[in-house]
Amino acid sequence: MEDITSLSLSACASALKKGELKATEVTAACLERILETEDEINALLHVDAEGAIELAEKMDSEGPDPAKPLWGVPVTVKDALVTKDMPTTAASRILENFKPMYDAFVVERLREAGAIIIGKNNMDEFAMGSTTENSAYKVTRNPWNTDLVPGGSSGGSAASVAAGQCFASLGSDTGGSIRQPAAFCGCVGLKPTYGRVSRYGLIAYASSLDQVGPLARTVEDCARMLSVIAGHDERDMTSSPEAVPDYLQGLGATDLAGRTIGLPAEYFGDGLSDTVRKGIDKAIDALHDMGAKTIEVSLPSTSAAISAYYIVAMAEATSNLARFDGVRYGHRTENPEDLQELYTRSRMEGFGDEVKRRIMLGTFVLSAGYYDAYYKKAAQVRRLVRDEFLAALGKCDCLLAPVSPSVAWAIGSHIEDPLQNILMDAYSCPINLAALPSLALPVALSDKGEPVGLQLIGRPFAEAEILNIASALEGRLPSIGSPLQKA
Repeated sequence: MEDITSLSLSACASALKKGELKATEVTAACLERILETEDEINALLHVDAEGAIELAEKMDSEGPDPAKPLWGVPVTVKDALVTKDMPTTAASRILENFKPMYDAFVVERLREAGAIIIGKNNMDEFAMGSTTENSAYKVTRNPWNTDLVPGGSSGGSAASVAAGQCFASLGSDTGGSIRQPAAFCGCVGLKPTYGRVSRYGLIAYASSLDQVGPLARTVEDCARMLSVIAGHDERDMTSSPEAVPDYLQGLGATDLAGRTIGLPAEYFGDGLSDTVRKGIDKAIDALHDMGAKTIEVSLPSTSAAISAYYIVAMAEATSNLARFDGVRYGHRTENPEDLQELYTRSRMEGFGDEVKRRIMLGTFVLSAGYYDAYYKKAAQVRRLVRDEFLAALGKCDCLLAPVSPSVAWAIGSHIEDPLQNILMDAYSCPINLAALPSLALPVALSDKGEPVGLQLIGRPFAEAEILNIASALEGRLPSIGSPLQKA
């Protein structure tokens, strides 16, 4: 058998089910891969090697369980998802050494499905960033080229999958934080419809925008992960009761005759790099070869969407982060003179610069005299953005667009220019405002060997539709390979 860590999640799960691999064997291979790569990649904040091996040994002694679709498969989760047996820090000093008393809904689902959670992934602090350079602990690097960023805020999750440290990971997406790192690291990443996956146990950045989703090596792997984590949760009032379909049904099609794909004009204009455009053009040609038709659609509010997104996100962030005050849990400053100093110094010492910046901006747009001018107007733009997406999707089966204007950039090149980082989210943020599902798919390598990705955007709860189209496209395009093959 080929190197275990290069298998897809689906192939690994099948081999485990058939007894061709043992859970201990697979877990040990992933832990060995972590030892080989982690010093260079910095994808993980915590590794539970002892606990993972103990669980794998117990599972092997009991034998494969056909009722558990991820039986014995090692996975990782973003450190914004609480885990009762591992630290959860959200990559922030203010939560250093914090150990929750419960599991997030999606972590519960992974355990019930038989997955072995071997570690917690690095991220931008409180998911605020696009490069994973804003972590309080380390800078994650792109496995394809360690001089480049892996994207963010779920950069640790994407890097971990691409580097072969696990077979899949869970991230969170507030404005592109699953899709952009997936595109930069050559993975498949899915942001589900808002409400499709419970946010219970996700440390919130912006509650009306955050959504948990999978990152994996193939479309089928993403579908398997989504099948496990999707569903209603009464503990999350935004969780949808919508029935969960069979996401594996219809994968692998080779004929897309009768399908219509919309191309938003605003996503293919000035600002899109030639490298990304070239890769996406190849994908569009492949769709035509399979019988699909493409049409141009328009989303006129795209230029205003990123401004509206950041106003809404930062307003919600300042509200969500108010709970970190040095009193109930997390970092507490030493020897404060009074309550005011306790609050102020605890937060100054615990939060990083990017988090402080967003708290201040969020506080400003919610303040008296500015609420109507900023937050209320942003909420109105948000509704307009959603209406435009739904109108465009009324003309086609899904939309196809870039994930980011460029491929991954050099570490440190944008960190001193927050506005430049924000503009790199222009193609991903509007989808969160519209609460729609979107899947990032690697489609090519640039001339310099950097992954190029696109995103397929679907109607509400149409994850199955975009998974099917992505699977067909994945089968048609040449594989970009993986960093494992370069090693």
